[in-house]
Amino acid sequence: MNGQKPNVFMPALIGGAVAGILSGIPVLNCLCCLWIIGGAILASYLAVKDSPVSLKASDGAVVGAFTGIFAAFIRLFLSIPFRAVEFALFRKIMERLSEYVPETPSEWKDIFSLGAGPISMAGLLLGLVLSAAIFAGLGALGGIIGMALFGKKTAPPGQGTKNETSQDAGHRQS
Repeated sequence: MNGQKPNVFMPALIGGAVAGILSGIPVLNCLCCLWIIGGAILASYLAVKDSPVSLKASDGAVVGAFTGIFAAFIRLFLSIPFRAVEFALFRKIMERLSEYVPETPSEWKDIFSLGAGPISMAGLLLGLVLSAAIFAGLGALGGIIGMALFGKKTAPPGQGTKNETSQDAGHRQS
């Protein structure tokens, strides 16, 4: 890479924002893994587009892993308000279902109370750590795929590899 490090922060932040928002919306989160991989591919594309040097698959893995970590944080903050709506909807569905069952089993009353309590901080942190680890792995995969798709760059004219330069010099002498 000629000693230059690619800028991975902004592409990873953009890809992570897209993936985190799409995986945090309740209706769309069924494709959560796909959103993370897609966000990492987007981040790889942006990193390649902004980089003056050719990037390798390992650079894609780094961009993708950061994308996954950013997506986990964004998904966490986005899912907090949706969680209350999901629990209210779940409770309404269970209450409606209990109208059609003459004797409601006692276990159902326990299920009704699941969404009643506050969100625990330990649960949020555990969910964040687990999602960050899984999303980083999926993001690294997406970053590698993105580099395979977009990572090839040609050298600017006059800045070929060492072998090309010596071969060109040999042809000029003849």
